[in-house]
Amino acid sequence: MRAALLQLSSGDDPEANLPVTMGMVQRAVDQGAQLVLTPEVTNCVSASRTRQQQVLRHENDDPTLAAMTGAAKKAGVWILIGSLALKTDDADGRFANRSFLIAPDGQVAARYDKIHMFDVQVSETETYRESAGYRPGDRAVLARAGDAMLGMTICYDLRFAHLYRDLAQAGADVLAVPSAFSPVTGDAHWQPLLRARAIETGCFLLAPAQTGTHAASRGRARQTHGHSLAVAPWGEVLLDAGTDPGVHVVDLDLSRVAQARSRVPSLTHDRDYEPPDA
Repeated sequence: MRAALLQLSSGDDPEANLPVTMGMVQRAVDQGAQLVLTPEVTNCVSASRTRQQQVLRHENDDPTLAAMTGAAKKAGVWILIGSLALKTDDADGRFANRSFLIAPDGQVAARYDKIHMFDVQVSETETYRESAGYRPGDRAVLARAGDAMLGMTICYDLRFAHLYRDLAQAGADVLAVPSAFSPVTGDAHWQPLLRARAIETGCFLLAPAQTGTHAASRGRARQTHGHSLAVAPWGEVLLDAGTDPGVHVVDLDLSRVAQARSRVPSLTHDRDYEPPDA
């Protein structure tokens, strides 16, 4: 399977972001990609809830989703939209951070709402409270994408190893981690965590990422780590996209999943145990 990881630097204007994203999708298709993956919040990177309220749409009205389903059908490819920031009908007004797997017929094959919210203080000057603006999901999602069984996750999920183990034990051979990682945590943890999840599960890890300084018409401009990564089931880094936006193609030999798991069959070695005393 040939996969293309799109590394974007989306700003807070979905209308301006869309032609850039669609141009990259076409470049990926031209390079023979069968599965095209975009980063977290493909449509809008913004630290301003006011700006988000102005520009975000509900799923049924979102132009990025409509364009992506059309592109998948036209090209006959699978597209994983890493996530879209979307309005919901929740009483508290919070948004959804939702990933979509689009089939080659243009239909939505699967949806996944990010489970783990990034509520952290990275430094004295860098604080995130994702749960203030986004409501968490509550369901793990596994879906077929061509020859692959794809486990859908988003960004901060990466720190919760049990989610990836559950997906692998349910049949995943490819795990997607579309992200908008902080530069501070990205420098320290991005590659080690992705390699660990690949080694623990014997899966391919595909992690398309946002990168650089994101244009902001309101509020502070966010910065993200970049370095979209593809990791093999044995833990080798197959692709590191660096920090420039662009399209990066990698070929996946899915037989390597079974090979890695036969060498270290840890997914079959779970044992029940008593938790530690409080």
